Amino acid sequence: MAIGTANGYNNLPSGNWLPAIYSQKVQKFFRTASVVEDITNTDYAGEIEAYGDTVNIIKEPTISVSSYTRGAQIAPQNLADDQIQMVVDQANAFAFKVDDIEERQAHVNWEALATSSGAYALKDSYDANVIAAMLAGAGTTTGSDGSGADVGFASGEVDPMDILATAAKNLHALDIPTDNRWFLASPEFYEQLGNASSKLMDASITGDGTSPLRNGSVLNGLVNGFKLYMTNNFAASSTSNYVKVLFGHMSSTATANAIAKTEVIRDPDSFSDIVRGLHVFGRKVLRSEALQARHLLID
Repeated sequence: MAIGTANGYNNLPSGNWLPAIYSQKVQKFFRTASVVEDITNTDYAGEIEAYGDTVNIIKEPTISVSSYTRGAQIAPQNLADDQIQMVVDQANAFAFKVDDIEERQAHVNWEALATSSGAYALKDSYDANVIAAMLAGAGTTTGSDGSGADVGFASGEVDPMDILATAAKNLHALDIPTDNRWFLASPEFYEQLGNASSKLMDASITGDGTSPLRNGSVLNGLVNGFKLYMTNNFAASSTSNYVKVLFGHMSSTATANAIAKTEVIRDPDSFSDIVRGLHVFGRKVLRSEALQARHLLID
């Protein structure tokens, strides 16, 4: 005989925890890998344990160089030991419960499945938070919400490859190192980049008769010195058809994050386990000059 359900009980409401006729495999949500982990300096991740931790980051001193003539006296420079503090002051959490009956009779391990789903959801929220902080801390922002270059291939529009070329020029002008440069944009921008009219599709650019997009390597190699990343975690623009792009060097921003706690506790009001997870993190723009943003119109 089936076990009844109390009024107002909404956990696993479709009854899919019952063992009969269901596959042992569950269709999982699409997992979105964190791009923030790839485009920021994560060297300090192992130095945090809990919310409120502070990481003191010593700034590399700037060395002065002067001309020298034989026999001249040289005055040694006093080195500065300035530091920047990154505080772990951001946190997200998840919590769900698994009824003892459901856990006993279920054809899948709901506790493990939901914990995995929760961890990925925390990563997604983490990316959105850090990207917003990087946009706010960018040393240069070109355009604004509702005002920016019109990306496309008609007269008066800008080819997306030219957006990348300008981004590279801007970093060159500031002597930003050419290694570990990245370019972050939304799917709308990459749709334009892969358009048949885009310069990236012109085989003559590579000189080998094959364009990077045609052989599928664009997201695995470098374009104009940038490693390309795509994300859906830019905050939506208030003006229709406007998007943001962010580009810079890995050293521009430091991040540190940790799943500080996962625990299972008994629900005092039912025969259930409550599963909870806490994700803590900090982020700090260290070199604003190595971080730039741009608003674009894509219609």
